[in-house]
Amino acid sequence: MIKKSLCLCVSVVGLFLAFEAFAGQPVEKNYAEHCAACHGAERLGGVGPALLPENLARLNRAGAFKTTAEGRNASQMPGFADKLSADEIKALVDTIYTPLPAVPVWGEKQIIASHLQHVPSGSLPDRPVFNADPLNLFVVVELGDHHATILDGDKFEPIVRFKTRFALHGGPKFSPDGRYVYFASRDGWISKFDIYNLKMVAEVRAGINTRNLAVSGDGRTVLVGNYLPHSLVLLNAEDLALIKVIPAVGQDGKSSRVSAVYQAAPRGSFVAALKDAKEVWEIPYGDGKFPARRIATDDYLDDFFFDQAYRHMIGAARGGKKGLVIDLDSGKKIATLDLPGMPHLGSGITWEYQGHPVLATPNLKEPLVSVIDMTTWQTIKQIKTLGGGFFMRSHENTPYAWTDGFNSTDHRDVMHIIDKRTLEVVKILRPMPGKTAAHVEFTRDGKYVLISIWENDGWLLVYDAATLKEIKRLPMNKPSGKYNVYNKITRSAGTSH
Repeated sequence: MIKKSLCLCVSVVGLFLAFEAFAGQPVEKNYAEHCAACHGAERLGGVGPALLPENLARLNRAGAFKTTAEGRNASQMPGFADKLSADEIKALVDTIYTPLPAVPVWGEKQIIASHLQHVPSGSLPDRPVFNADPLNLFVVVELGDHHATILDGDKFEPIVRFKTRFALHGGPKFSPDGRYVYFASRDGWISKFDIYNLKMVAEVRAGINTRNLAVSGDGRTVLVGNYLPHSLVLLNAEDLALIKVIPAVGQDGKSSRVSAVYQAAPRGSFVAALKDAKEVWEIPYGDGKFPARRIATDDYLDDFFFDQAYRHMIGAARGGKKGLVIDLDSGKKIATLDLPGMPHLGSGITWEYQGHPVLATPNLKEPLVSVIDMTTWQTIKQIKTLGGGFFMRSHENTPYAWTDGFNSTDHRDVMHIIDKRTLEVVKILRPMPGKTAAHVEFTRDGKYVLISIWENDGWLLVYDAATLKEIKRLPMNKPSGKYNVYNKITRSAGTSH
């Protein structure tokens, strides 16, 4: 159904017509071989973003050439300079800056038509069908074959494994009571799964190329941020019925992708950042009207997170050397942060250090973790690591923070253990030498740590959080992330929200 609906708007033949301007270069073959698997045969996005002129406003042709040749930090984008000539890379770049004959429309009509109600609302029992603590479950996303596993966090045994939509992204989000989990796929599908009954409840396609979703603090509304089309989509959390489509248009009148959306439960609002406009939107959800309050920023915000009170938003632009701190009450920037290596703030965590709250974030381009005092917004320390990291996690009941070397070339198999009391790396683990180790998550009580071996023939490794010893491993198909119900719904300081 997905493919059919898209082909009504954009055919493969239409794509090749766009390629004809580059006769003499095997651009169709090169795109199909090197690009289509991630970016879609029609350039509409897949695991990677859509490659259309309207989505490349912040990337000039020289930057696109460099990215295609060398790859890109903070993504799975490899470089192709060892496979393609400079002329072949230029032809690919020229292609992605060529408009399609027609860009698919995906608005209210298409969203409503895509809606699937698998189970009637309210028809399932209110008690779990399994014998396990429903708040100490993990949802494990297995990207290798597009499945998810519900894992018992006490026995570390799978309860069920089920098929998901293509290439889930942005982390699943939970209802406030932890019963339901909501998934967003890269190709726009939003799915609601009933953990208690182990059944898919409803699905809807909210976009063509989607960034992520958020669930309101009252559990009534889902907000979806899209790369294509440039929109925010509000859904009823009960059945995923459409409430409203909000075009993502900056104050300058230019259309923009959405960087990310999050819920700010203490504020009773959603917060979204525009990727191609220097704006943040706060959208209250209490009265059901969803007005957007616009906050101007000094820079684009590609990545952001909040302090525990959700008063301050900390954001950064891709490739920037500084972070911004925005007071959401006043709508003003109050500080600039020294973040030299492109931080992954979506993986930022907080804890108390010598009586002060601090934030810590890995840096993708530099082998260090930045630790910043959240009262003065000054850098306390840059903790050196073996390689640039991507994920960082901790828990209130452990003295340690864990971060990987995911974004490095030679140290993707390491896990750094940082003592939160001394800000020193006290141990370096290589869980499976030569295989990528990533994405730590703790059990509800903080006694155990789960690590992903990010390979198609991968594993989920369980460690004792005190002794740092491995106690169990489970085979998984590229387990990109695992998410503990309790830690997520209580907004633990040690994990992403």
